[in-house]
Amino acid sequence: MATHYLEFERPIADLQAKIDELSKLSDTAGAGAFDGELDALRARADVLRHEAYAHLDPWQKTQVARHPERPHFINYVDGLIEEFVELRGDRCFADDQAIIGGLGRFRGMPVLVMGHEKGHDTTTRLKHNFGMARPEGYRKAVRLMDMAERFNLPVLTFVDTAGAYPGIGAEERGQAEAIARSTERGLTLNVPMIATVTGEGGSGGAIALAGANRVLILEHSIYSVISPEGCASILWRDGTKAKDAAEAMKITAQDLIGLKIVDRIIQEPAGGAHSDPDVAIQLVGDAVEVELKLLMTLSPAELRKQRSERFYAIGRSGLA
Repeated sequence: MATHYLEFERPIADLQAKIDELSKLSDTAGAGAFDGELDALRARADVLRHEAYAHLDPWQKTQVARHPERPHFINYVDGLIEEFVELRGDRCFADDQAIIGGLGRFRGMPVLVMGHEKGHDTTTRLKHNFGMARPEGYRKAVRLMDMAERFNLPVLTFVDTAGAYPGIGAEERGQAEAIARSTERGLTLNVPMIATVTGEGGSGGAIALAGANRVLILEHSIYSVISPEGCASILWRDGTKAKDAAEAMKITAQDLIGLKIVDRIIQEPAGGAHSDPDVAIQLVGDAVEVELKLLMTLSPAELRKQRSERFYAIGRSGLA
């Protein structure tokens, strides 16, 4: 159960506080003393949670996508990948821990898996740079994709970043070129590639790991060319208009599947992935398994053709 509540979850938080208080009284009064009242409060909390998450606007979905207790890459590895062996470094400059990757088994199948890692507390967030990769992170991704192709391993990626790191050092070391090379490598792979947007899919930092045959997205995740705050600061020179930008940009999973930018929406537990991470992780695993089995039947030429047609089709639905 989540311990951090968003603004629109205040009624749920208040009810949960009453449940916690009554549970403590129940422990003092004896087992079963307040079972009826607790069951009624929990049922009411479930109703409020379902109602709140059934009608989220784009800005609220953005907040959910950024929830600090949402499952991160290391959680997906722990829940879905057996015998994981991390592979580090880009063989050029350094190892960027904003992107983690390695070898493992996904439900018995050897795979190469990598993704953005944001961290879960101050120490790990600094270590992973809040999931914002530098050029060496994307060059590591290229190196790992090369390895996957060499050993005929499917590639699974998990996307969760506000965007690539915009610092001076990153620009000096060729940030744009590194992102472009990583995107290109994904598009030209001779092995199946499945990308899942698990939180934020921000800008080139996201597409660098999402040039895949199939792009999946969690129900309350977002995928955009720029953050709502960045868009608002450019269009209106006012970052406080981020909510307006989120509504205009069509960044939610429901908008994106209609535009054919993503291929499949993965349902989240009631209350978002952060409310029950274990269930969310298994739902992602089930969806990835279905898609991977279909892609494994295609030849390298068919995989490249399918991937090419998929991306060329984006934005053409309205053309004659």
